[in-house]
Amino acid sequence: MNRREFANWLGVGALASSLPIAIAACQGDTADAPTDAPADTAATVEGDGFAAIGTVADLDAAGFLANVRFQGSRVLVIRDPANADAVIAFNAVCPHAACTVEWGEETLVCPCHDSFFNFDGTVASGPAAEPLAQFEAKIEGDQVLVKV
Repeated sequence: MNRREFANWLGVGALASSLPIAIAACQGDTADAPTDAPADTAATVEGDGFAAIGTVADLDAAGFLANVRFQGSRVLVIRDPANADAVIAFNAVCPHAACTVEWGEETLVCPCHDSFFNFDGTVASGPAAEPLAQFEAKIEGDQVLVKV
């Protein structure tokens, strides 16, 4: 084997050994919500398909409600800025890289790649190109209910 063949094999080996790292870097951050995570067992589904995600008092205290294992989905609930008596629930999975979107007081934020979403789920700035999916949500008594 001459030096050229050796250098070629060395380069192929370096490329092959870095491939798993590159693949892992391109996947979304799902460490907080493993794919085999069970659904939230505390959420009891009513006959109309809605389940309680939290109380109105908790929503008002924190400004949002979030659950990464709510009926097998990642859910984020905020007050509707257009109607203080209503709530909006989002699928908290960023459509760009499947990271969990967080409430940021001014906008909804994906911490992985700095995508920002308006309170209606539309993209304020990318790299995400698609809006957040919404779930049906309502307030009933002192409970915030979501239908996924």
